[in-house]
Amino acid sequence: MAVERSLILFKPDAVQRKLCGELLSRIERKGLKVVGLKLLQVTPELSKQHYAEHVTKKFYPLLEDFITSGPVVAVAVEGIEAVKVMRAMMGSTNGRDSAPGTIRGDFGCSRQMNLIHGSDSPEAAQRELGIYFKPEELISWATVLEDHITAADER
Repeated sequence: MAVERSLILFKPDAVQRKLCGELLSRIERKGLKVVGLKLLQVTPELSKQHYAEHVTKKFYPLLEDFITSGPVVAVAVEGIEAVKVMRAMMGSTNGRDSAPGTIRGDFGCSRQMNLIHGSDSPEAAQRELGIYFKPEELISWATVLEDHITAADER
């Protein structure tokens, strides 16, 4: 099992609804490690870079309007299979379809205003982390709790 990093964005609706502390707490309680954290305003240019595969799609203008509508919190997380773990924690894209207990299932009712973004693969995570964080903004560190979060043969 590989230790991975993933980009997580608390989108403008999560920031406006003051859910960032709750979402960060869930990530930490799960056992993932925060290795980067910042508040920023996504510009149209940054949106186009992040969502490059969607720029030509019909829905992109609404996506850009939403992601640039207010501040976001960018979080770099690290852990065993961090991408998969975060995808499960987030729930389905549409909050109405998300299971209770997931972030979107507990707090979301929308497909577009769905509170949180998480990288969908380790490759996407590497690309996305490079968009939002400079290498020196990501901190490698060991937690004294590692022995209580995962078994040695899982690391």
